[in-house]
Amino acid sequence: MPDKINGPQSASSTPLSIGAAPPRRERADAVRNRRRILDAAAALFAEHGVEQVSMDAIAAAAGVGKGTLFRRFGDRSGLAVALLHERETELQEAILSGPPPLGPGTADDPAEPAARAAAFTRAYLEYALANLELVRASETASPGARYRIGAYRFWARHLTVLLTEAGHAEPAAGVLAEALLAPLAAEHVAALRDAGHEPAEIADALAWQAATVAASARG
Repeated sequence: MPDKINGPQSASSTPLSIGAAPPRRERADAVRNRRRILDAAAALFAEHGVEQVSMDAIAAAAGVGKGTLFRRFGDRSGLAVALLHERETELQEAILSGPPPLGPGTADDPAEPAARAAAFTRAYLEYALANLELVRASETASPGARYRIGAYRFWARHLTVLLTEAGHAEPAAGVLAEALLAPLAAEHVAALRDAGHEPAEIADALAWQAATVAASARG
């Protein structure tokens, strides 16, 4: 998927693994406005559901102008991404430095790529199900929104690296990474849940798929 990012982005648009200059310090009033907007959005989303809350209602509840809201977040997708940032960061940190199999292990005892791919699938699915309405809003507010989220690029890069370590050559590893992420889209996860599939059943199937794809390069 293209890496180009358009429109306002949340802090989660910068994956943890990418070294970058520290972000520019915000003015105190901008920080206050951001916090008021996010608090208002979280409260309204929790009370009414993401799809039932308009940007006008959020601006009114936060006591800011609509222009401020749209310049800062763009749309409900941008707000959902910002609200998810803390939860995404926890998962990213576990991937980068947590215990195996989700984390990398040690130089003397590294975690197997196939096991890590399966563990990531389970961990991401747990995160998605716990925040499903927000994740779905972040992915579907506009065409292609899912692929413009910085966290998505982190997940895709993580799987690409694991598949490469497992023996898949580029660019096939990148294509396979996208294919493994496709069934983890919030719309698909919601459809599986609504069809009566239990979370453990979904996790087992998708984790098996990730492990099998990773290990297939050895054949």
